Amino acid sequence: MKSLRRSFLKLMFIFFTLFIAPVGGMLLAHYVSDDVEWHHFNRRKSTQQAPDANSDEAVIQVYAARAARWRGAFGVHTWIATKRSDEKHYMRLEVIGYRVRWGGEAVRVRRGVPDAMWFGNRPTLLREIRGNPELDERIERLHAAAESYFYNNIYKVWPGPNSNTFIAHLARQVPELRLELPSTAIGKDFLPQGGVMGKSPSGTGVQVSARGYAGILLGLEEGIEINLMGLTAGIDLLPPAIKLPGIGRIGFNDVRRTTFDETQYPQ
Repeated sequence: MKSLRRSFLKLMFIFFTLFIAPVGGMLLAHYVSDDVEWHHFNRRKSTQQAPDANSDEAVIQVYAARAARWRGAFGVHTWIATKRSDEKHYMRLEVIGYRVRWGGEAVRVRRGVPDAMWFGNRPTLLREIRGNPELDERIERLHAAAESYFYNNIYKVWPGPNSNTFIAHLARQVPELRLELPSTAIGKDFLPQGGVMGKSPSGTGVQVSARGYAGILLGLEEGIEINLMGLTAGIDLLPPAIKLPGIGRIGFNDVRRTTFDETQYPQ
């Protein structure tokens, strides 16, 4: 009995250290520092992270920004911005939860500032590909995947389906992105159509998930991730980092930018 008790206490300590303490710390920091009214920010103002829309190159960018209000202590909102080679503007692909509450559709695909502030929070660039002649075809597939999203009339902040579930869906449909979503992207592990096993969002691994409440993921891009009650902790090896719920990535940055030189693709 003593041995079982010690094992149980060790498991509880690990659970508290990896899952409860980081989120609790972020929640406390959020309330201590939250003296900014997000509605005063211009959400159409660029943060100067996107290439000029007037260029002739195709662009795909993926962003994440802390969610609005108290939800930002737990997780992020993610979206994808695209620009075809013949376009002079960006399109934003994302899920907006309040649209469902008002009887609308969750998926929003429309022109917008690709790198704008999100409720007062500066977005972080996760992935960028530009200049590849094949990029227009991948953009078409992303837009087609947005139209085929399974939960266009359903939105749940926790554990999904939500905005991160949507971006994970797009990433699985276009695995060439090799998109690793952050551990703070709650909802990314909610597999579509009640699935229990599937590909990781990056397309470089596999995951098992019980409706986003619990699961495990193994991937070349993501490393090892454990999901409990929608919160994710893990270890990444390429590049090395620790992933914690609420806090996110601690270690080497994993922003991926790919720019193709036209000389690589002679006409």
